[in-house]
Amino acid sequence: MAGSLQIKHGTKIQVAYDVPPGQQPQFNMICTFNKALDESAFLVSIPIVDGNMLIPGETQKLLFRYGEGNDQNLVAGYVDDVVKEGIRRYWKVRRVAEQRQFIQRCDIRLKVQIPVSYMQDTWALNTEGKIEKESGETIDISNNGMAVYMNHWFDVGESCIFTLPRLGNAGEGEEELEVAGVICWMRELPKGGAFRFATGVQLHFGSIEEGRKMQEYVAYVKKRYRL
Repeated sequence: MAGSLQIKHGTKIQVAYDVPPGQQPQFNMICTFNKALDESAFLVSIPIVDGNMLIPGETQKLLFRYGEGNDQNLVAGYVDDVVKEGIRRYWKVRRVAEQRQFIQRCDIRLKVQIPVSYMQDTWALNTEGKIEKESGETIDISNNGMAVYMNHWFDVGESCIFTLPRLGNAGEGEEELEVAGVICWMRELPKGGAFRFATGVQLHFGSIEEGRKMQEYVAYVKKRYRL
């Protein structure tokens, strides 16, 4: 957990139900921040929907978005209890390990499944003296980021190196591309699937040339898969 929330009393917060990876949550409810109880819980006013106080299910994960412009942040959590203070009632929200910054995108994310591999420089070397990469699959991809299915849990803020595969043939296509990114959010997936987690990645480029190569790769993905 990233410490107590630094939000002022009375701040308006947008609320949405959590959605599966690849879908966009609908922030169509409003609450007001009251106070942080500790690093894992906080109080907010109860959103009113159709004239009634919202009553979420015990297992319903909610998303709370606050901030403005490019400095919007999101916290995920579950409603633990309804707390009464004076004549007012508040949700006691228990935070979960997800906090990310919303980036207003000038590019469009393409929903496409592409096999990828990933690693961290800190991972142990194998018997050949190389870092053993793990396999994943994209949920979507853009010039500046992507969402990925994987079987390794990362903490938000960790860096990772991804390898995008060669696409096309010798006459036309894109070469294998290695990109570095920062983990913006992590979600656990339902059991039984090929992957255990989904993650959002913001790509970081060391030069204009690296960014240009990523743009060319994404443009070819759009062309190849007719997106």
